[in-house]
Amino acid sequence: MTSSNDFNASRRLVAVLACRNTGSRLYGKPLQNLDIEEKVTILDHLVLCLKSIRSIDEIVLAIAEGPENYGFVRIAEFHNLKFVMGEERDVLMRLIQGARSARATDVFRVTSECPFVHYEFVDELWFEQVEGNYDCVFLDDAVQGCGFELIRLAALEKAHACGDERHRSELCSLFIRENPTEFKIRRRRVPEPFIRRDLRLTVDYPEDLVVCRKVYQHFKGMAPKIPVEQVIKFLDQNVELKKLIAPYTEEGYSSMYLRKETKAPDVNN
Repeated sequence: MTSSNDFNASRRLVAVLACRNTGSRLYGKPLQNLDIEEKVTILDHLVLCLKSIRSIDEIVLAIAEGPENYGFVRIAEFHNLKFVMGEERDVLMRLIQGARSARATDVFRVTSECPFVHYEFVDELWFEQVEGNYDCVFLDDAVQGCGFELIRLAALEKAHACGDERHRSELCSLFIRENPTEFKIRRRRVPEPFIRRDLRLTVDYPEDLVVCRKVYQHFKGMAPKIPVEQVIKFLDQNVELKKLIAPYTEEGYSSMYLRKETKAPDVNN
């Protein structure tokens, strides 16, 4: 993996992926197959995509403790990744432990059940993170499952120390979003064509998995870098797939961000 820090040797961006198998709606979401015949899981595809991004120096799996999660250890070993294991409910601490294990200054955060990330914006936003000396850069208003966050390790550590149990859950950036005056934040909004609240590309329900499998099968020749723009066009041409996920879009977007905004502020100092 090529180093990201030609322009700033003091900063190191590491993707830390929180992994666990438990789930009330769909068990083992990151380990579900996108390609059943080739046995390519959601997490396999995501790892390969992140490995191809120049700005990301390393990938670490932050795995919940328990024998039911040992499958993630095997994936880490297969892809030659570091991994840490920690308390299931304290997701934020697992992210911190993963970042520390790789000597990260900053964490690239995306959830491990989201196969189609906006990879094309990562290098640009990482440059902005370093040049602007931000604590966080958020790519907001993307199709659910396609956005990401760049967060200084120090900001995550502060969130863990000052927050409560809900801030240490899978809502890892919630404390930062609730206390914007305590951090230097840049919010970037995706271009208008990518703001589609009638779509979602995260796997939480069986219907989500059906849709993501169809998308992967159609674009597998482009993997691991499958452009979200092309996925949106594909779904617009396949109304039956959109209908499958339609019942879950309102719920998903209502809880995605701390507050509803028609236009995210550019900078919050």
